[in-house]
Amino acid sequence: MSGTDPQQGYVRPKDVDNRASFWQRLQWRLETLAWDVIYWAPMKALGPDKASDFGGWIVRKIGPLLSQHKTTKRNLRLAFPDWTEQQVEETALAAWESAGRTAGELPHLPKIDPYTSGRVDIVGLDVLDRIRDSGKGAVFVSGHFANWEIMPAAITKRIPHAVMTYRALNNPYIDKRVSDLRHEYGTEINAPKGIGTRELMRALAKGSPIALMNDQKFREGIAVPFFGHDAMTAPGPTRLALKYQVPIVLVSTTRTAPARFRIEFHEPFVPENTGDQDADILRSVTRINQFLEAQVRAHPGQWFWQHRRWPKEAWKAAGVT
Repeated sequence: MSGTDPQQGYVRPKDVDNRASFWQRLQWRLETLAWDVIYWAPMKALGPDKASDFGGWIVRKIGPLLSQHKTTKRNLRLAFPDWTEQQVEETALAAWESAGRTAGELPHLPKIDPYTSGRVDIVGLDVLDRIRDSGKGAVFVSGHFANWEIMPAAITKRIPHAVMTYRALNNPYIDKRVSDLRHEYGTEINAPKGIGTRELMRALAKGSPIALMNDQKFREGIAVPFFGHDAMTAPGPTRLALKYQVPIVLVSTTRTAPARFRIEFHEPFVPENTGDQDADILRSVTRINQFLEAQVRAHPGQWFWQHRRWPKEAWKAAGVT
């Protein structure tokens, strides 16, 4: 196997870590100690429901003190210009609570098995089965809704050879812990963003499905409307679907209670291939953004608003402060 084969388990761009200074490595060690002692052990001792509640409560308190709170409220004002300031603030707090619940639930992922725990309601299992039985692969696309770690396991426990993408954490020791947890949870094959493109192409060529998030800013992407404002969006999922002539499956995740979820696999669609690649990609990416926007509108407090999805120019043009 190659050094970046996702089936080897934990994969990381080694050159990044090799360039780290002594002080950077010391910081990583201290962060990992805090992760293990202050966060992981206490949360795991609480159990999934109480950990979800506590994580939501504490981050709801801490979030407004962080600089990202201003970004969150600016994003909300941009997306919902008719909202009152009270609606913006309440949804911003709900978004922090959702992020905190996700953190509290993370140590308990093995107990939130999509198929055996009784904590996850899955809609559209026939879609998964059709993709699995077709032997042709597919591109699953979703966003950072509720606890976004649940959806990959729902796919891989039904289609074990499916390949998931993920963003490697800056701290290699914590990144390894999270990777090991994902493997324990059932997500066996992971391709890190930045060094996993070959694995995704290889997987599709072999008839294996892949899954990607498509809701965050991508500087090298294309400008596509999101809540009526152009947002740089990754065309990669659509490019791969067109290249390998496979369908796109849109996926939504909703938290219904502490450590309980509803996942829906929507009816697949095949990107139109007219021969005008730019137009075909734009059409498909626009459809994906429209789906993601609809999911955010349905549950605005469960999306990751803390990310700077739109450029500052969009805030300025809309008079958002």
